[in-house]
Amino acid sequence: MAGSSHGHTPAAWTGVIIAFIGFCVSGAFMVMANPMGFWAGMVIIAAGGVVGLVMRAAGLGQAKRQPQQKAGQLAHSEG
Repeated sequence: MAGSSHGHTPAAWTGVIIAFIGFCVSGAFMVMANPMGFWAGMVIIAAGGVVGLVMRAAGLGQAKRQPQQKAGQLAHSEG
């Protein structure tokens, strides 16, 4: 998995950090029995996903790879 650079982008890091903060907020307010704070944390979690997607669309995510053809397929498609 290390060879694929999975998640090593500013978009991924930012989205995960925001979602982690949301989990902490939700967990704290759940223990304090405060439903409004819990749902506010859930909104923060969703915002982390949205921020990650927006940053990826802005070019801060991992570039999509083109599928590579195998040697046999390349020779077969030419002939």
